[in-house]
Amino acid sequence: MQSSVLFANAATDIANQFGLDTPHFVAQVVSFCIVTFLLHRFAYKPILSVLEERRQRIAESLANAEKIKQELATAQAKAQEILNQANGQANKFIEEARQSAAKVLEQESQKAIATANDIIAKARQASEAELARMKTELRREVGRLVVATTAKVTGKILTTDDQHRLAEETNRQLAA
Repeated sequence: MQSSVLFANAATDIANQFGLDTPHFVAQVVSFCIVTFLLHRFAYKPILSVLEERRQRIAESLANAEKIKQELATAQAKAQEILNQANGQANKFIEEARQSAAKVLEQESQKAIATANDIIAKARQASEAELARMKTELRREVGRLVVATTAKVTGKILTTDDQHRLAEETNRQLAA
């Protein structure tokens, strides 16, 4: 106990040496406690609550940002999928158009070939008809020349029956 008395005396000597005034010190401690209480109650708590609200809003914003990032990634994946499907459909349409064009080209080629064959057939028919007409005309002319030559060679005038008979004989010989 003596050490505690020594400690108390030493504390009193140190307090006197620094000019400690106990009633003022107690008043200052009470004032400090009152100011601390008031600051805690009216300043510190509202600031802490504002800080807590801000922390919550920041946490919500971060969560929303992450959610938006995920939704954006999902939307981009869907957009890419839609683009891939559109590209696939476009390629399919292009291929169908090519096949259609090939079919149309083939049909038009066949029509052109058929038309050309028709033109060639008509040309052959026309040339055959012209050849037949020319042969007929040639036979008549040869028959007339034979009749005229025979009339000059024999010196007599041929009757119509003689002229027909000679023309027919000449035509038979030319046909053979």
